[in-house]
Amino acid sequence: MNANQLLDHLPAAELRRLLALSVRVSLQGGQQPAVQDMPARALLFPLQGFVCLVTPLDAHPPVQVGMVGREGVLGAQLLLGVAASPVSVRVQEAGLAWSLPAAALRRLLPGSPGLRRLLMRYLLVQLRLSATAAACLHFHALQARLARWLLMGQDRAEGEGFAVTQEALAHLLGVRRVGVTVAAGQLQEAGLIHYHRGWISVSDRAGLEGVACGCYAQDRASYQLGMSYEPGGMLRAVAH
Repeated sequence: MNANQLLDHLPAAELRRLLALSVRVSLQGGQQPAVQDMPARALLFPLQGFVCLVTPLDAHPPVQVGMVGREGVLGAQLLLGVAASPVSVRVQEAGLAWSLPAAALRRLLPGSPGLRRLLMRYLLVQLRLSATAAACLHFHALQARLARWLLMGQDRAEGEGFAVTQEALAHLLGVRRVGVTVAAGQLQEAGLIHYHRGWISVSDRAGLEGVACGCYAQDRASYQLGMSYEPGGMLRAVAH
């Protein structure tokens, strides 16, 4: 297993060719592997850790429009012959990724129908997830959105918790820090999470899912429908 859902579903021969042209790279917390409107030079298949997809608006801090871990890939727009990244990417939890240079991707695609199919499906999934994120940001209450974000992060984290500050959460969710402080405090008082000095762990997953908005379940359903296989990382809750 390569610890990346897309790579694990490639035909064996295509996977061997892809890995022969790829290098394993580190993803450091706070790093920006991609900047909106700047050219992407490689596909990145996360193996560990996760990143947040963010977009700026006027003078406001960038707000999150997606999250990617080992269930996905960064730079899939290269399949369309477009180098410019549609979003900026920030590493939230450090990890590893396979990096396939754009030039190598161009050489691989003519003889890799499986890779082409997976990337096309994933692009559609990303469109669905981005649309849901936009509606969620507009209509749903902060506590429900925070619960959803924490579940998304926990699904992609290596352990039972991960590092994130309240200030970072406020920026990602597009709200003031005091709102995150109140919402996180309520979740902790209810016994759903444990938060201490920038480290969050989920104490009651089923309870947190009950508080989260329906977008969390909708995202998992969109992924499963779009990719047409059982996405273990996205459906972590089933095993709990």
